[in-house]
Amino acid sequence: GVGATRADAAVVFETLARADISVTAYLTIHNMNCGLLAKFGSEALCEQYLPDLASLEALSSYCLTEPGSGSDAASLRTTARVDGDDLVIDGAKTFISGAGSADFYFVMARTDASVSKAKGITCILVPKDAAGLSFGKAEEKMGWNAQPTRAVSFDGVRVPVTNIVGEFGQGFPIAMTALDGGRINIAACSVGGASFCLDYAREYMDSREQFGAPVGSFQYNQFRFAEMATDVHASRLCVRAAANALDEGSSTATRDAAMAKLFATERCYDVANRALQCLGGYGYLREYPVERYVRDLRVHTILEGTNEVMRQIISKRM
Repeated sequence: GVGATRADAAVVFETLARADISVTAYLTIHNMNCGLLAKFGSEALCEQYLPDLASLEALSSYCLTEPGSGSDAASLRTTARVDGDDLVIDGAKTFISGAGSADFYFVMARTDASVSKAKGITCILVPKDAAGLSFGKAEEKMGWNAQPTRAVSFDGVRVPVTNIVGEFGQGFPIAMTALDGGRINIAACSVGGASFCLDYAREYMDSREQFGAPVGSFQYNQFRFAEMATDVHASRLCVRAAANALDEGSSTATRDAAMAKLFATERCYDVANRALQCLGGYGYLREYPVERYVRDLRVHTILEGTNEVMRQIISKRM
């Protein structure tokens, strides 16, 4: 709500992720939803919902992934049919961050089965209190445990046609546009988490002595830190270049976002993992924070489009 750019957001999310990746990652999803509504929603829809969403008085979830459609998002099977002035939604979503706790759900549903997969999808805003909306159990996850992840089920959920975000049948392009920003955001979270782990490992190794000297003074560890710092710095530059491309409306923005997501999530996870190794046995203990960062960062190569899909996107746009 402050008019910040995507580049500004990348700096903010990187900084927040140094303290808590899981909470920050959820905020990036909510931020993506707010941007989606602000860009594509009708004036009436924005006036009704955006003030509470932008101020965090209300929270939101993004509902695209389904049990049978992950990377092939256009094959989703959740449907929405027009019934008078309403849309009636049936289907299920899975791996939804914030589900059950969020107040609103941005749902991608098939509204026209007569056209190609990507053209028959519409984005619909669904409030939590809609009849027929229900949630599965909170998933037990490796990381990201500061936010709930649940399945979301729609059993004849009825919302006004005016809750369509964008135009009828425009949902898939909207989803892909939103994911460009989402990929930059999650990459920024990776940079923040890795930079914390690097700093923590350096401080630890400078204070721990073995063989009569600080472990951090050994040349091997100095070289290891140099490589880790270079990976963090290169990831940060890649993320910020992609954020600037998106702000400028560059024709390369989708490719650049995929590059940032691919590079930063893989390199920064590796930095965190090497930081854990620097702590030896202590790195494996819950008492020390690095193991949590390693667990939280691992999923970043999977969500917002797997890194295998990022490679496809990049190769098609070279």
